[in-house]
Amino acid sequence: MDEKKPFSLKKRLLSFRYAFKGIAHLVIREHNFRIHLIAMVLVIAAGLILGLSSAEWLVIIITIGMVLITETLNSVVEKLCDIIAPGKDARIKIIKDMMAAAVLITAIISVVIGLIIFIPHILACIL
Repeated sequence: MDEKKPFSLKKRLLSFRYAFKGIAHLVIREHNFRIHLIAMVLVIAAGLILGLSSAEWLVIIITIGMVLITETLNSVVEKLCDIIAPGKDARIKIIKDMMAAAVLITAIISVVIGLIIFIPHILACIL
C-alpha cells in the first residue's frame, strides 16, 4: 500500500519547472507550435487594435488555449508513438493521422470563431 507523502509547497513550486521545460521544448523544437504562437500574437494584436469586448476576449482566449493544448497533445502522442514503434507501422500512422486531424479540426474551428468575432469589427472600421 502506498503511503501518502506530506504536502510540500517547495515540491509543488518545483513541479512548475517541469511544465516550463515542456513549454520551452515545444517552442524550441516543435515548428507547428511556433506557427500557432505566431497566429496567437497576431490575433491578440488585432484584438487590441480593434477593441474587442470582454466576452469576445474570453472566447478568443479559450480558442487559443484549445489550439495550443491540441497541438501539445499532438506532439506528445507523436513522441510516444515514435518510442513505441520507431519503424513504420500502419496502426501508429493512423494514430498520428487522427491526432493531426484533431489539431486541424481545432484550427478550423478557431478560424471560424475568429471570423465571427473579427469581421464585424473590421467592417465597422471600413464602413
